[in-house]
Amino acid sequence: MSLGVVMLVHTAFDRAEQVIRHWVAGGCPVVVHVDKTVDRAENDRFRHRLSDLVDRVKFSRRHRCEWGTWGIVAASQSASELMLSSFPEVRHVYLASGSCLPLRPVRELVAYLAERPERDFIESATTKDVPWTVGGLDEERFELRFPFSWKRQRFLFDAWVEVQRALRLQRQIPGGLVPHMGSQWWCLTRETLSGILTDPNRPEYEAYFRQVWIPDESYFQTLVRLYSRQVESRSLTLSKFDFQGKPHIFYDDHLQLLRRSDCFVARKIWPHAERLYEAFLDPAEQAMKGAEPNPGKIDRIFAKAVERRTRGRPGLYMQSRLPNDNWENGFTSAPYSVFEGFSDLFEDFETWLARTTGARVHGHLFAKTGAEFEGRQKSFAGALSDSPKIRDYNARRFLTSLIWNTRGERQCFQFGPSDSQIITHDLAHDPNAQISVISGAWAVPLFQTGGDFAELRTEAARLQKIEAEHLRALRSPHAKARIRIWTMAEFVESPKDCLQEVIGEFAGTEQRRLTEAPRMVDLTGFGRFLQNLKNEGMHPYLMGDFPVERQPRPVEPVRRKRYLVR
Repeated sequence: MSLGVVMLVHTAFDRAEQVIRHWVAGGCPVVVHVDKTVDRAENDRFRHRLSDLVDRVKFSRRHRCEWGTWGIVAASQSASELMLSSFPEVRHVYLASGSCLPLRPVRELVAYLAERPERDFIESATTKDVPWTVGGLDEERFELRFPFSWKRQRFLFDAWVEVQRALRLQRQIPGGLVPHMGSQWWCLTRETLSGILTDPNRPEYEAYFRQVWIPDESYFQTLVRLYSRQVESRSLTLSKFDFQGKPHIFYDDHLQLLRRSDCFVARKIWPHAERLYEAFLDPAEQAMKGAEPNPGKIDRIFAKAVERRTRGRPGLYMQSRLPNDNWENGFTSAPYSVFEGFSDLFEDFETWLARTTGARVHGHLFAKTGAEFEGRQKSFAGALSDSPKIRDYNARRFLTSLIWNTRGERQCFQFGPSDSQIITHDLAHDPNAQISVISGAWAVPLFQTGGDFAELRTEAARLQKIEAEHLRALRSPHAKARIRIWTMAEFVESPKDCLQEVIGEFAGTEQRRLTEAPRMVDLTGFGRFLQNLKNEGMHPYLMGDFPVERQPRPVEPVRRKRYLVR
């Protein structure tokens, strides 16, 4: 029993020569197909360098091999026919590319196949069961015609697909065939391959598959079902693809990863991966393993790589995702807190919150006059500027950068209707945001300011309208933030309980009871202020049912303990 290798080469001829000599040294004849697009002089030089192996290395008729077209199948056919006719001792034919690299001793692969003399190794699954197709063409690749190159004639390719769909044009699949798909890198027995190449219906099958999209992934995969005695629906070549359907390229730092896979052959290998070629083509390092090929050992690593590539880390953007909305894996990287109305209702609230929670507490980061960083710094972590123009140029990225630059430290900031509202919907939709709102508290500074009441009424109406829009966004069914909203009347009734509920969200404070609370501003006369606004025709409903005159809570008399005197 022996093995023959069909190799498709179009570039990196020095590496291809190394691998060919490795196969021949392992006892395997090789038939090489050189892409017709390769310059004739380059092809002649390549053939001349292998002239010393003329008895074991043959060159087949050349075809133009363009991705997604018939040329790759034609190249595989020509090379396979030459293999079968030139080397009658070959019992299995292994299809490889010039960028493939044997990972285990050739004799071990030969022994593995000798133990399975009637088994064909080729991925072959129906379109319903193939999860890896990319581009929206599953059954349609067999039902429509694809005379145009997807790479060179993309406009004509897409236009012709749409025309066929509109006219409901469908091709008739040759009788007896059930379309299958899979990797183009197969290893077939001599009997199966001979059956496919000498099939009396081959002209009909070729005419059909010539206009199938990516026929190298379906021609042999379909016809093998007609002739194989035993199909092992998997490839012996390790090939991994990214989420766009493009093959992963293996570099020097993948050395241990490839060894761990126990696979016989891997592609695509970077031509300049010196360590890989030295390690796997060195006869001294070719120890027999005897293990079953198991690419599943490294699937987890590739799955993580794909996830990192497509989703990335929360709150960190990369060039390929930045221009695309909703491609980010959360636009902030860590939880943060937003307090609305608290600094209006309590004196020195920022200092108290920082002391109680140990978090970094800022002022109004989105104030129209500029970002109020902690301590009113002009710049903050990561060289974030307090300039309102720079901040509002992309307020979302400003917040993203703030949270990313301070990873490991909880950020808190104030927000209100007087601030720039450009960030409202982003806050509401961010699962990392903890938003606590005392609605209507913005009226307290107006009450304390005094001055012309007509102007206060106008300003109150404006702020209430802004906050009402903001609360509507927070109450949207699409909001993902953790949101608490109290009216001012509700909050004032039991401020300590409400503060305890808010503080409980911070790590390390879940079970801690508040021993001190910030000092609330004097609200004497605030109810009358709200009533005056009503009297002037404005309805301040966001404050809740705030009494005109707040009645002091009755103080319960101290009950003396009864003593029994005998």
